Amino acid sequence: MMIDINDIKNGMTIILEGQLYQIVEFLHVKPGKGSAFMKMKLKNLRAGTTLEKTVNTNIKVEKANITKSPMSYLYSTGDDYVFMDMNTYEQVELSGSQIKDESKFLKENLEVELVYFNDELIGVNLPDKIDYVVTSTVDAVKGNTTNNAQKDAELENGLVVKVPLFINNGDEIVVSTQDGKYVSRK
Repeated sequence: MMIDINDIKNGMTIILEGQLYQIVEFLHVKPGKGSAFMKMKLKNLRAGTTLEKTVNTNIKVEKANITKSPMSYLYSTGDDYVFMDMNTYEQVELSGSQIKDESKFLKENLEVELVYFNDELIGVNLPDKIDYVVTSTVDAVKGNTTNNAQKDAELENGLVVKVPLFINNGDEIVVSTQDGKYVSRK
């Protein structure tokens, strides 16, 4: 389906110059002289790369037909990650190269969405925030209470994040999947 470039939104998936892109952000620019144009930051869903593109506002782009399937992460075997459809119990394996950025956030029984373009599996959508249990962290040192003092904490899935000094082993914390940073204590 063709749409006007002025009707795009962040997160929308489009086909531009034969490539499949997700719009990360865009800016409509109307200079004092000349015609208006659109500056877009696009993520190539097949290659995982991002690029910035400038186009005229009088073009049309093709909106990609994306379907999402809710799945549960089960386990990993070497470089493969296994997901299961909770309704049909069908299992799907993804290689580490397909989900290189998302794999560090996976933990058993995490509910995710597998994203398909036509019948081609192109990626995984994670929740915005995920709860983890802290498995290893050092105790805060007395007197080390400068503003925003932080320490490293290893989580149940092996991910290491910076946390405030009051976080201890066994605490449950919330981590953002957008930037991999500590959000709050559960």
